Amino acid sequence: MSVDTASGEDLHAAMVDQLVADHADKGLAMRPEVEAALRSVPRHLFTPDAALTDAYRADQAVVTKRIGDEAVSSVSAPSLIAEMLGQAADAIDGGLAGRHVLEIGSGGYNAALLRELVGPSGSVSTVDIDREVTDRATACLTAAGYDDVVVVCADAEQPVNPGRRYDLIIVTVGAWDIPPAWTAQLAEGGTLVVPLRTFGMTRSWALRRADDRLISHSQRLCGFVSMQGAGAHEVRYADIADGVHLRLDEDQQVNRQAIGELLAQPKTQAWAGVSLPPRTVLADLDLWLATRITDAGQQFVVLTAQQEAVDAGVVAPAWRFGTPAALDNGTFCYRSTLRWNDDDRFDLGACAHGPDAASATGRMVGQMRTWLDAGSPPPVLHVLPAGTPDGDLPAGTVLDKRHSRFVLTFTPA
Repeated sequence: MSVDTASGEDLHAAMVDQLVADHADKGLAMRPEVEAALRSVPRHLFTPDAALTDAYRADQAVVTKRIGDEAVSSVSAPSLIAEMLGQAADAIDGGLAGRHVLEIGSGGYNAALLRELVGPSGSVSTVDIDREVTDRATACLTAAGYDDVVVVCADAEQPVNPGRRYDLIIVTVGAWDIPPAWTAQLAEGGTLVVPLRTFGMTRSWALRRADDRLISHSQRLCGFVSMQGAGAHEVRYADIADGVHLRLDEDQQVNRQAIGELLAQPKTQAWAGVSLPPRTVLADLDLWLATRITDAGQQFVVLTAQQEAVDAGVVAPAWRFGTPAALDNGTFCYRSTLRWNDDDRFDLGACAHGPDAASATGRMVGQMRTWLDAGSPPPVLHVLPAGTPDGDLPAGTVLDKRHSRFVLTFTPA
């Protein structure tokens, strides 16, 4: 049966089959209750303006509202939703049945999945700042038979239902910080799942509450439309060459002209001298480099580039949509593209421009080897209230936000 003539039921079943297979390819086992929820909720009812085939693409978000060229609301990709629901279920002892859940960011589809997961003795509330979005979510939830989901139009930077505690808060918009209201609304031991920008890189963190702090249980790479309202935080970009940019997610100040002049100088490249199999997972290496760059007193930034600049050889980043880079002593250094060997294995490298380029690349590839030698440890994120004294912080790399102090470590929590 072709995609064009396939029925909605067939497309729905094929999507979930693909999600289960993709989980297995990543070494993950999809929880049975998450699979059952995905098979129960008809996604096309939450994407009524999209083609049926688009509604059931496993890795495709469906944009439901734009302002100009910017997507401000969407029904997230099923692959990402499935992973975040799995994170939530894994982090809560006993799973999600009977739990009380608050979703921040309303598209309707995820709220319906959560309603299936919590069952008749649980509850789901979903909140969004945009009245158009909440009206649409209400209509879609009602059409799909989930009219007992509570839909609220409000800015979730403040408590949605003051005094109420939730077992799970799941955020489906990209956040830069964690406001006090989110922690305050979590039950002790409850879980917050949030796509959080940390050192300019967005990951879905599952964080458990312990008194006034949160400690991560798991994390996954992801991407979401950005938070609006009081919790919004603008990502700045600095153009340093034609098609080459620095993404400045914190309060970094850079001399764009000086860095651009560095890029015009000859490139120095160094290799870690490792031979890694093609399925080696490097997802956590960039956060490791970010913490090592910061701890060394260098300035950390994220390098991005258009494909034309990469093809022209202006830069050779490991990933053109976001590669860790360091500015230090008039030298610009970043993680470079992989070097493949004849036996289909690869090496890790670094590129640098400037007077200290050889030392800078040597330091960066040394940091890569250290991470590999340590067994490629995953990051652990601790979130504490702003103003927490340094002496009360766990050992790690500190990143101060508006409401919080983040501490990243690579040792078990």
